[in-house]
Amino acid sequence: MLEALFELIGEFLLQIVGEFLIELGFHSFAEPFRREPNPWLAGLGYALFGAILGGLSLLAFPRNFVPEAWRIANLIATPLVVGACMALIGKWRARRGDAVLRIDRFAYGYLFALALAAIRFLFAA
Repeated sequence: MLEALFELIGEFLLQIVGEFLIELGFHSFAEPFRREPNPWLAGLGYALFGAILGGLSLLAFPRNFVPEAWRIANLIATPLVVGACMALIGKWRARRGDAVLRIDRFAYGYLFALALAAIRFLFAA
């Protein structure tokens, strides 16, 4: 049971760290491109980035961290928690006066994490 808890935490950490790294990349590349894109296309882009990162994570971690009995719960809960974490990061950035990107909002963070989790759910051993 304790091993399942550690694996669940490992899956969450993989997603939040991956999303944080992608966010860092967006913040560094965002400055020259200040125009706001179409929100639907931005959502699709974040889902695609999440799916790509999910596929890349399979190369490094081909085995699923979460036991079989917890995989569906992980697919539902982890993106919700990651989306909430991204929203908190967005609020923190806004209070500091930093630039807030779309991924710093719940919906876009959720889409990114859901796509990553779905790829790992479908293809991890």
